[in-house]
Amino acid sequence: MALAPTELRHLRLDRPSEGVVVLTLDNPEMRNAMSEEMTGSWVRAIDDLAADRSVRVVVVTGEGSAFCSGGNTSWIASEPDATVDHLRTRMIAFYRAWLSIRRLEVPTIAAVNGAAIGAGLCLALACDLRYAARGAKLGVPFVKLGMHAGMGGTHLLPEVVGEAHAKDLLLTGRVVDADEALRIGLVSRVLEPATFGDEVLEIAAGVAASAPIATRLTTLALRDGGHPDLEAALQWEALAQPVTLATADLQEGIAASKEKRPPVFTGQ
Repeated sequence: MALAPTELRHLRLDRPSEGVVVLTLDNPEMRNAMSEEMTGSWVRAIDDLAADRSVRVVVVTGEGSAFCSGGNTSWIASEPDATVDHLRTRMIAFYRAWLSIRRLEVPTIAAVNGAAIGAGLCLALACDLRYAARGAKLGVPFVKLGMHAGMGGTHLLPEVVGEAHAKDLLLTGRVVDADEALRIGLVSRVLEPATFGDEVLEIAAGVAASAPIATRLTTLALRDGGHPDLEAALQWEALAQPVTLATADLQEGIAASKEKRPPVFTGQ
């Protein structure tokens, strides 16, 4: 059963077109910091979407001027006498809650409309695709707050930008603009703010219009940096490609190509 809007706090779930779901972090007064309410809403929303076979692509964005300013530092600093074990238990639950987006077998898009900082950038890194609005700022300044990186940053950032750029960003804590983010591969495209939302939704609709089975399998093949070596890739492809060859969508795709018309894929 789909979630009712009233079940979500500091988070909105919208379905602007067939197969497209938009999750909007909605706590603009706190620059969309990951509040306890938002975290709980996020987990419920991801659970709901994971069970919904009509979903073909998920877009994550932020309300207002920021994408996400990261974890709520007020509670991070609120327990100066807490034991390491207590803090570890709390942090790993927080990480796993937000990284649950990796459970979705459909492409995920981070629409970085503004600042994506710390855990906020890690959330964007956990998505399959990242597009940034010109003027957005991105960084992982954990060391400047006196803390180690978290939420998978030491894995996700090198996976996306490579070891050299990841070390630069993590050890200096510097924040980059959207254009530099594009140059180092942190985002795939930089779009103008005035049309950013519409352009991302157009991209998402295009992904949603692709063959669902082929798209899901390709998404899974590319997760976590892809296959460890060429042989592993060949073994996966030797199974995954025949799966798609046996679908009705394959016949539709070929027919549409011959007839010079857009294909209509049903996921069958």
